[in-house]
Parts: sequence; C-alpha cells; structure tokens
Amino acid sequence: MKREPRVSTRFLDRELPTYLDHLAVERGLALASVSAYRADLQSFGRFLARRRLEASRVSRPELGRYLSSLKARGISPRSAARALSALRGFYGFAGAHLGFRADPTADLESPKLGFALPRTLAEREIERLLDAPNASAVLGLRDRAMLELLYASGLRVSEIVALPREAVDLEAGILRVRGKGGRERLVPFGRSAAGWLERYLEAARPGLDRRRSPALFLSARGSAMTRQRFWQLIEAYGRKAGLARRLTPHALRHSFATHLLEHGADLRALQMMLGHADISTTQVYTHVSRSRLRRVYDEFHPRARSSRRGKMKA
Repeated sequence: MKREPRVSTRFLDRELPTYLDHLAVERGLALASVSAYRADLQSFGRFLARRRLEASRVSRPELGRYLSSLKARGISPRSAARALSALRGFYGFAGAHLGFRADPTADLESPKLGFALPRTLAEREIERLLDAPNASAVLGLRDRAMLELLYASGLRVSEIVALPREAVDLEAGILRVRGKGGRERLVPFGRSAAGWLERYLEAARPGLDRRRSPALFLSARGSAMTRQRFWQLIEAYGRKAGLARRLTPHALRHSFATHLLEHGADLRALQMMLGHADISTTQVYTHVSRSRLRRVYDEFHPRARSSRRGKMKA
C-alpha cells in the first residue's frame, strides 16, 4: 500500500501532538485509543493541508465537506461516528487550551451530514404511544405527562430530565430550557401537554417529592429522573403501543420537528425551539418532509402511477 507523503502544517506538527499528549498523559488513555485518535485526526490534518486551511479557522460547512468526503470513501457509519467524536474531542480541548475561538463541531448532529435521516413516527403512532401509560396510576400519570411534553416541545432527553419545576409556565405554555453549551431558550408547548402537566403536578408529583427536589419529573424514590430510566420507559411504551421499530427519545424530537414543518411551521422558529446553533442542522427535517410528501403523492394522486408508466413507455 502506497503511503501518503508527509505533510508539515501547524495542526499536524504542533496542535495535534499537544492534544495527543494530553490524551496519553493527563487523561491516561490506552495506547490503542491514542493511536485511533491520531489516525482519525491525521486524516483531518491532510484534508486541511490540501485546502490550505488552519484548524482554528475551519467553518461548519468545511467540516461538513470533510465528513462527506469520508462517506464518499466508503467508510462504515461506525468509523464516521468515531471520526466525528475525535474532532469534537480535539476542538473541545483546543477551545480550552489552544486559544481557538470557535468550535465548528458544536451542536453538530450526524443527520445534517447525510449519514442518516431522522426516524419519525406517524401522527397515529404518536397517539398510540401517548395513550400507552396507565394514567390512573401515579407513575403512569407522570409518564404520560413526560411523553406529552417531549412530543409537544421537541426537547432532548437530557433537557427534559434536567428541567426544573420553576422552568415551567403553565399559564403561558412556555418552558425555559438550558441546552447545549449552557444556552437558554424559550420553548412553547400546547394545551394537551399543559393539561397533562397540570394533572401530574396536582395529583402525582406531591406524593413523589419526598426529598424536596427541584426537578420537574421525579422517580419513584423522589429523585430526578435519569436519562437511562426515561430511555427504558420510552422503549417499553413503544412496545406496548405496538410500534414495529425500537423507539428512542430522539424519535419523538424528530417527530416533533417533522410534523411541525409538515403543518407549515417556519424553519427559523423551529431552529429556535430545537436549540440548534446553525440552521443547517434544522434543514435536515425539510428532506424528511419532502420524502414523506413524495410517498403520499405516489400513493394517492390519481396520475402518479400513470405518469410513471408513461415514462417507462417513452
């Protein structure tokens, strides 16, 4: 196998070795792990060298082109995810220790790069999921309120389990959410979620709040709900609702975004509600909506099939 000629740049000669030393010495990573980081980041360094770019000045679109080039080379999704993880680690370190002012990986999600489109639930599947908890029981009422709020707001699972009680304005239907990077945003929610939240706060939460916790959603022990437990609950309710595929909390976030766009929501407003730093991250949902519109047209439009037959005859 032909080796690429050695390239000398600030990133490859100074910044990358400094970061690798940090991984090996200060974080104590195993030699194999450091070698994997080195290989991924050297590939990124050669990409920068070919384009005469400094790592400190890489923009989000340029980073997207790099990750797209990896996909074009046929690397596996797992390898692509590892490469993105290596970049996140480096830019996190560089911001703290190398004086980098911007992090092009901040709030970067794989769907924006074309590795996978978000999976969404149909609206009828959402209804079945929301009906799955037994709302006559204390924990079932809590779970119904959580699912309603998750779908109504599009919060990340980490955001909803960390949500304090004081962040909820029931009268205005507004959440005050602290998301990635400590950024705060206001997120509206609808009447259905508000109604279930009010029932939970009046009939269920007081009995769970044995520790005077500030968290909105509490476990049976009175502590804040964990991400892992909420994930387990959503999977279980997905099975109870008869959903064919394995359900994750992110599926509700994706469904929230896609359904809003399909009903005419503004992309900028959706960006603010989701807490995306870059609107290009939000734009992936327009592709989901287009693909669904295509399927609807093909299935229901009276001339869709005849037009395809005409093309085949031509």
